[in-house]
Amino acid sequence: MSDKILELQNITKYFPGIKALDGINLNIREGEVHALIGENGAGKSTLVKILTGVYTPTTGKIIYQGKEYSFKNAIDAQEAGITAIHQEASMFPELSVMENIYMGHHLKKKGALDWKEMRQKTKDLLQKMEIDINPDTPVKNLGVAQRHMVEIAKALSIDAKVVIMDEPTSALTLREVEDLYKIVRQLKKENKAIIFISHKFEEIQEICDCFTVLRDGQYIGEGNVAETGIDQIVNMMVGRSLDQMFPKVDVNIGETILEVEGLSKAGSFKDVSFELKKGEILGFFGLVGAGRSEVMRAIFGIDSLDAGTVRLKGQDVVINSAREAMQKGLAYVPEDRQTQGVILEQSLTSNITLPIIDKISRLGKVDAKAEKAKTAEFGRMMEIKAAGWHVNANTLSGGNQQKVVLAKWLATEPEILILDEPTKGIDVGTKAAVHEFISEMASKGLAVIMVSSELPEILGMSDRVVVMHEGHKTKEFSRDEADSDVIIKAATGHTVESNA
Repeated sequence: MSDKILELQNITKYFPGIKALDGINLNIREGEVHALIGENGAGKSTLVKILTGVYTPTTGKIIYQGKEYSFKNAIDAQEAGITAIHQEASMFPELSVMENIYMGHHLKKKGALDWKEMRQKTKDLLQKMEIDINPDTPVKNLGVAQRHMVEIAKALSIDAKVVIMDEPTSALTLREVEDLYKIVRQLKKENKAIIFISHKFEEIQEICDCFTVLRDGQYIGEGNVAETGIDQIVNMMVGRSLDQMFPKVDVNIGETILEVEGLSKAGSFKDVSFELKKGEILGFFGLVGAGRSEVMRAIFGIDSLDAGTVRLKGQDVVINSAREAMQKGLAYVPEDRQTQGVILEQSLTSNITLPIIDKISRLGKVDAKAEKAKTAEFGRMMEIKAAGWHVNANTLSGGNQQKVVLAKWLATEPEILILDEPTKGIDVGTKAAVHEFISEMASKGLAVIMVSSELPEILGMSDRVVVMHEGHKTKEFSRDEADSDVIIKAATGHTVESNA
């Protein structure tokens, strides 16, 4: 490990009615990968915004390269050599890879933009990172993983000394994660300081040297990853023992409520059949591209079907829209909460009551009293942490945004709840709360379909598991039959024996 490059001393940050950060200390060294750990709402995002010049701390000092700094804005921080790669890539989709990489710090020659030099340097950067992308490719044509790599290339283009990676692997495949690890290790060799934010402990153990834990806006402690157990870190994060991550409650499974037979959609999935019972949690597992989300979207009426039958309570139904699905008692929590789950620029009240706006309106006008009551009822049920129901969804942490999505759909009082990656990108404490909520809903007779890429979640929460591979259902397992080996084999297309 090398010299300290960045030091935060007693950083506090106040917003109206909220103390977001309270006496935060952080020490970052060159050639070190430093994990910043904490639940959603712990203050990680606020701290990153202070480091990148988006926010100014209320009190405290930022010591950077031995000098006290006060960044006026994001450009100021970037020019000093501090950059962030966010979970949701902030790019200009209509512009090329080259234009995105040099946005805000264009190279010039005799007062004019030097396109030739920028294109060559972009090629060099991408070659160094072993990324096969044409500099002139529009960013809108890139996949999620490629966009993240372009964000890293942008950080390298400004010769950043401190690179902040915020949940960089949340949408990557296993192969893409390994590629990212190679780049992180290369940055480390070049003596860059890396702040790595992740909720996945296996990533922290794999790639990080040391860690700092935040909780409720406060500094809790720090240590070396190799010398600290996961249980100890979890305890620091949540302030309590987390004995049971998967609080699955055994319930009496009821009658069949949903049957699908031979569902097919060209290019997405083929001949998928299963049934769902009241009080049951039916897990759907598969690798990226298995077709799980596509099946759920078709059942919910978002996408059309080419073939197949859907039965609700024994009756054949045709669902042509999400509105029809809701009217028939279905609710769908999508994987992408930011673009499909919440309206970021609207209040929590507007978000939670949006699907039931007809029910709380009279003569075309929303009943404010009923709107307030429903928001409070379901917002409190999900224990959403916010300054008030009037604040916009974009002011909340990722975990609390997910709770808003769940509250919104619970307000429709559904009989069938489809959850697509319900704990993606949220912290260990919030995950446990979401799992507890899912179990509680199932115990009340709600039928739940849970799509997840996290095998421990599937094994811990499911009564039955359906496994998909390349658009086909390969196997179905009871809770007793399901283990990691047989599920992974089925997910990769291998034949496995089952009594299902």
